[in-house]
Amino acid sequence: MALPERHGVDPSLAGARAECDGGGMIPGTHFAGREEFTGSLTGEYVDHGDPPWRWYLLAELSHKPPNYPADAVWCESESLFLIDAEGRSLTDTLPSGHRKK
Repeated sequence: MALPERHGVDPSLAGARAECDGGGMIPGTHFAGREEFTGSLTGEYVDHGDPPWRWYLLAELSHKPPNYPADAVWCESESLFLIDAEGRSLTDTLPSGHRKK
């Protein structure tokens, strides 16, 4: 049975600079390593499950792991942090009270 899924767009986040970190599989192992991304939020999100687990789309990546093939990545809300043009964390919170750095 598939998890319930709800797609949406938050126009107030479109274009906001952000960083996110997450895990990626280490080839040839059953382990994951930390990966970091920096880019611009599109405003798109998807909620998975009940209660919902929110993911935001980060695009126009200015920082990504070596050999990462895509130009965008989905970031789990608890691992996503808004930043200013110099890369400093902002105090604004994401919708639904998601935490900041």
